[in-house]
Amino acid sequence: MVLPLRDSPRVRSRPWVNWLLLTANLAIFLLEVGSPAAGEWLVENLALVPTDLLSPSAWAASGGRPLVTLFASAFLHGSWGHVLGNMLYLWVFGDNIEERLGHWRYLLFYLLCAALANVAHAVANPTSAVATIGASGAVAGVLGGYIFSYPRARVLTLVPIGPIVPAVRLPAWVFLGLWFLVQLASGLAPIWLHDLVQNVAFWAHINGFLSGVALAQILAPRRPVGNRGE
Repeated sequence: MVLPLRDSPRVRSRPWVNWLLLTANLAIFLLEVGSPAAGEWLVENLALVPTDLLSPSAWAASGGRPLVTLFASAFLHGSWGHVLGNMLYLWVFGDNIEERLGHWRYLLFYLLCAALANVAHAVANPTSAVATIGASGAVAGVLGGYIFSYPRARVLTLVPIGPIVPAVRLPAWVFLGLWFLVQLASGLAPIWLHDLVQNVAFWAHINGFLSGVALAQILAPRRPVGNRGE
């Protein structure tokens, strides 16, 4: 698995919102692992459940809680690998998108990407009652916004080649384009392999990425901050 370490465009302003998102995700995860009872309550009440999201009766019975889970589930994680992987990508790519959009637009961008990714997951799995958590859909939106905004940026990436793990500078469009193709192939795999069981919400990643591309254009100020990958 390739891992990004840093990117070339340096931000000129402090990414307060990105830092807040990183802190919130890590703090909530620490609460989950530090207090099993609290973690169980959070997942039971705030995780996204596709059947509930798509059921009018579930909305009526819970006072509209499925709407809350569209956003809240993006702040819950199931393991250290889950949260640290998402936060690494958010740390590397999120600050640039915040600088491009501005603080409040970036927060709106992030939350909308999370919600749209979760809707896509529910539509792709309408009969699933499995609770879904994780910031992956929102982070995928950040990656989509990044490939649109900074396609020529360079991403320092760890690329395992057998026992050797060199650090290679890849163009952002290559690194993120390959990431998206992997998600797309994984999302389509059950069509070709009917017995395949997946535990990853690939369609949340796919739609989050595409939503990020679109929202980066819609929410960008008329005079974008910074450049497109210099």
